[in-house]
Amino acid sequence: MLRIAVPNKGTLSKPASDMLREAGYRQRGDDRDLVCVDADNGVEFFYLRPRDIAVYVGSGDLDLGITGQDLLVDSGAPVSELLPLGFAPATFRFAAPPETVRDVPDLAGRRIATAYPGVVERFLADHEIKADVVRLDGAVENAVRLGVADVIADVVATGGTLRQAGLVPVGEPILVSEAVLVGRPEGERNGAVNQLLRRLQGVLVARRYVMLAYDVRADRLEGAVALTPGIESPTVSPLHREGWVAVQAMVMRTEVHRIMDELYDLGARAILVTDIHACRL
Repeated sequence: MLRIAVPNKGTLSKPASDMLREAGYRQRGDDRDLVCVDADNGVEFFYLRPRDIAVYVGSGDLDLGITGQDLLVDSGAPVSELLPLGFAPATFRFAAPPETVRDVPDLAGRRIATAYPGVVERFLADHEIKADVVRLDGAVENAVRLGVADVIADVVATGGTLRQAGLVPVGEPILVSEAVLVGRPEGERNGAVNQLLRRLQGVLVARRYVMLAYDVRADRLEGAVALTPGIESPTVSPLHREGWVAVQAMVMRTEVHRIMDELYDLGARAILVTDIHACRL
């Protein structure tokens, strides 16, 4: 039975479980449950701290896991990213009081407080910068004010929390992260693993695309198809009304309204959009 780690709480937890449900896997019904067995699919899910997931997978105790790229890097565990999952985006940056640190080279010799020492140490090593990394478990924004550090390194969303602490971002982002499916580099890609990957990839495609259907005159079909080429090619069917055809094609969700407008201007009518709940390409 395939053993998979799922975040038990935090910003990764619900999106991870929702995605697995969309992929056809059973998930726990109570947030206090630590294990969920999906016998029909031959999978056992373990709900763990997101920070620990890469460690369990790297040790071989679990086969796969869903965690953040930042937590994966911070763990140093011998695991590989198998699939980016498109949720829980995060930008990891340095921050300091205004005018104290202007760019990354100015970090040399500074005290840097963070809850992600592995991420920071790797970044500093890549840039050949020597600094003192101070590990904290949380609320690192207060570290400078309390005199524990000169600089912090943390996840930055809007920057509001930094401004409240009297800090500003410094230099380039350390890491741009999202949720990922991880596994051991040498792990065997058996049928259950390949099935999981196909299903999750199908969910990602279904979230990015919609199905667009419309009617158009046959003499304007080539112009319409140029707007909706589909994945392989669109489906075209003759209508009972002579000289008209019905067209179906997958289009990017973010482009659908522009495409509908252009199709209408071309003469297409009965333009309909349908969500895609699952697919295999």
